[in-house]
Amino acid sequence: MSETRDAGRSGANGVRDDDPAAEAPLGRLLRLMASLRDPVAGCPWDVAQSFATIVPYTIEEAYEVADAVARGDLRDLRDELGDLLLQVVFHARMAEEQGAFAFDDVARAIGDKLVRRHPHVFTPDGAPLPAGSPRRDPAAVEAQWAAIKAQERAARQAERGADSPEPDPVPDPLGGVARALPALARAEKISRRAAAHGFDWDDAAQVVAKVREETDEVAEALAAGDPEAVSEEIGDLLFSVANLARHAGIDPETALRDGTAKFERRFAAMARHLAAAGGALGRSDLAAMEAAWQAAKRDEAAGGP
Repeated sequence: MSETRDAGRSGANGVRDDDPAAEAPLGRLLRLMASLRDPVAGCPWDVAQSFATIVPYTIEEAYEVADAVARGDLRDLRDELGDLLLQVVFHARMAEEQGAFAFDDVARAIGDKLVRRHPHVFTPDGAPLPAGSPRRDPAAVEAQWAAIKAQERAARQAERGADSPEPDPVPDPLGGVARALPALARAEKISRRAAAHGFDWDDAAQVVAKVREETDEVAEALAAGDPEAVSEEIGDLLFSVANLARHAGIDPETALRDGTAKFERRFAAMARHLAAAGGALGRSDLAAMEAAWQAAKRDEAAGGP
């Protein structure tokens, strides 16, 4: 039986801990999740979940947050952040049931990490540095951040000790980038890691040339009729585009999301132009659709609907 079935206790202020009106919002959320996961009186769906089954929802909610930000909808952002927080609470509750860690451990760990990785902002005990303390320039801060992360990885490897596989004498210089990231975002992070080791183009113009080279190689693979080669070359092309976005200071995921939204918007406008001319998608030939597409682009450039 979960702790939510325990008799209520009085807190330091004399109010019963199980009094719903006295609960802090986060405490209430943790209690509700514990009740949902109660094996006897909880929700069958929630009880049946595992880390693996919840992960897709966690990823989806993160994208919902990004969408609310992109739309500038702060009310939706509030709700989507709540949905994302629920995912954190859900994972933490399942871990607590297994005796691994609890939500407080998650919050404490990220707080400790923030202090550890920002010695230019906090003292070791987490207090802000005194006013007037020297602040490092962005490049020095980034280098310091990378060095601290490397120390953390080494410390974690040491903690795992015998339970860890034999360490590679030459550690993977690109390791640690989550494989579950969207492919385009992971490509950008991998290329950034490589650039930190000095393996990079000098400027964006050189990356543009690489993109053109990869496009030519895609065309050659298509002409040869080799599906495996086509897949490989398109992968190389996309990786080069991710590099180009990095050099241009553009987030590739955001750029692709915006590009897709633009296509959706123009496609809908194209359908309206076809309808106005007595046509329709599926009944119009490519020439008519192209003319309607160009009309949609002109409308957009002129600030039309």
